[in-house]
Amino acid sequence: MLSFFRVNARYQTISLAVLFLLLRLPFFMGDVPMLIPELSWMLVGEQMGRGFTLYRDIWDNVSPFSGLTYWLIDSLFGRSPWVYQLAALLVSLIQILYFNYVIHSREVFPERTFVPGALYALFLNISFDLGTLSPMLLANTFLLFAFGSIVKILVRREVTSHVFEMGLYIGIATLFYLPASVFMVWAFLALIFYTGSTVRDHLLGLFGSVFPLLMVVLFFYMNNGIESLNRNLLTSVFQVKQYNLNDFSSLLASLLLPLGFGIMGFMRIFTTLRFVNYQTRIQQVMALWSIAAIFTIPLMQFLAPMQFVIFIPPAAFFATHYFQSFKRNSIADELQFTLMGALIILIQYQGLRGLLPGVSMGKLENLRAKPASLPDEIRGKRILVLGQHSGEYMNNFTATPYLNWELASYDLQNLDNFDSVIHVYDNFRKDPPEYVIDKVNIMPKLLSRVPALKQRYEQSYWKGIYQRKD
Repeated sequence: MLSFFRVNARYQTISLAVLFLLLRLPFFMGDVPMLIPELSWMLVGEQMGRGFTLYRDIWDNVSPFSGLTYWLIDSLFGRSPWVYQLAALLVSLIQILYFNYVIHSREVFPERTFVPGALYALFLNISFDLGTLSPMLLANTFLLFAFGSIVKILVRREVTSHVFEMGLYIGIATLFYLPASVFMVWAFLALIFYTGSTVRDHLLGLFGSVFPLLMVVLFFYMNNGIESLNRNLLTSVFQVKQYNLNDFSSLLASLLLPLGFGIMGFMRIFTTLRFVNYQTRIQQVMALWSIAAIFTIPLMQFLAPMQFVIFIPPAAFFATHYFQSFKRNSIADELQFTLMGALIILIQYQGLRGLLPGVSMGKLENLRAKPASLPDEIRGKRILVLGQHSGEYMNNFTATPYLNWELASYDLQNLDNFDSVIHVYDNFRKDPPEYVIDKVNIMPKLLSRVPALKQRYEQSYWKGIYQRKD
């Protein structure tokens, strides 16, 4: 398989697409588990489709361009998981082909092959959650475009208008996934260390990065949403996270192969003396990418393999050097590549289909949305879940802005504050839920604080569930 992709021929572009589609085949062979974050993104799209404004009327920390993407999908197709998977497949395919195009066309390695694309395709299938249309996946596309701009600068040895283009891509990536803003520093350091950039060039790149952000801030300012933008997006990213480590073994298993081969490839660079200057500079830029990606980890809202998709470009880049450091048709090279591919496919199938009975590794049980044991009457209703939702919205719709519980706690766990009580009442009045699923026993205190709500909601036959009277 490896020797096949080391053949430099035009048809290999089609081969990369076919390889990736074959690797994604399990997604079309049965139901794919829905993850809680994925369900939340769908709910954001639904609420935006009803005319609500993100952050002001929908309390969630998804970045604005990702929210627009989910709104567009919901407007065209509704809540259709297969559409999200198909969109993720197309985005991933664009990344694979573009990454290989940059490496191949700019002669980043002495040997021009399609191995970079093949490795990228394999690494994008290390866990089944990489098949979801996550903000991280969307942002990674534009970070790759920024990398392509830097490569153009390094190859031509002059700073041109590509600096603005690079900054613009990073700004757009930030609007898809806020922690991607770390890559502004990556681009700044790359220009300082590896180009003859001037202060003017840095200002041009900075303007390119900041311009789309300023446009978004202006939009929310015009729509009276600056405070909500700050609380629900900007501030939430820097809050201390409490990660669920039960799926930590799955995370380690997924990262072990890509990062392991990437590190081995990086170490082999020091024993290779056949690179020209610009190739060496590109390797150093990719090493800086890896360091920047590490700084995004504390900003992640949860831990899952899909959050680490940002590590795939440097892992595929350096793993390419590792496999190309062997002579052509090397048995050891072929054996390692085949074994790695087999293990990746096994991990993916284990996560999707549970091939190994009794083994939970790779299944991401704590992130899966499970249908809640709600009464049959609560189906297709507008509901509010007080507490972390885990599947109550799978067959229902969300009401009120309180979608993200960590953000909703700002009001709902602060009912001794008069302003919070007023906010809660206004939000219930604008978008009243038919049922309230109280998982944290807040509703009694809320009803006592807001008599108007006590007149409209009552305890139902089911414990912890309140229903609207009218």
